[in-house]
Amino acid sequence: MLDAHIPDGTSYRVVEARDPERDRAAGGAGYSAAVGDWRSARAGIYERLIGEELGAEETGAFLVWGDPALYDSTLGILEEVLERGAVEFEYDVVPGISSVSALAARHRTGLNRVARPVQITTGRRLAEGFPEGVDDVVVMLDAHQAFRRYADDDIEIYWGAYIGTPDEILVSGPIAEAAPRIERLRAEARERKGWIMDTYLLRRHPRA
Repeated sequence: MLDAHIPDGTSYRVVEARDPERDRAAGGAGYSAAVGDWRSARAGIYERLIGEELGAEETGAFLVWGDPALYDSTLGILEEVLERGAVEFEYDVVPGISSVSALAARHRTGLNRVARPVQITTGRRLAEGFPEGVDDVVVMLDAHQAFRRYADDDIEIYWGAYIGTPDEILVSGPIAEAAPRIERLRAEARERKGWIMDTYLLRRHPRA
């Protein structure tokens, strides 16, 4: 990504920091509190990086995978850092192609159908039930493959991981047929790379 977008001859350096662990066992009422604690811990790391790694005339950047406007905490964390008052800075958000748009493009499909809405949600919400009033649902942050719950329904899945990179993986088809392959490929990729970022579109066929 850096090689593709930083102009030739531009001097830069990469600064790394370990992401704090989040309490992923917390559920129900404890989920929001766990996410809040994790974001505050992240804000402390961001604050330190900005304060210690950037000179007065230097510019820093956070590379955000996917889309900072969709289920991502980066912008909120930067605002929390500013509210703490220990460091001062201005920032811009440079838009890219969102993972959702890239998913639709790679599968050569639209996100919605004629005169029908599309909803974007999380795997945690999908596990609670298919959203009402929509037949096209984009799902993000699904570590537990909640789509398997709907294997007996007449629903197509358009799944992708590492979208837009050389490691991109794409699978589509009826959930009942695609789910085993997605599970296998996902597990293999996670084992190979140590991490995975994926998203998918569910398309339910209208009831007769």
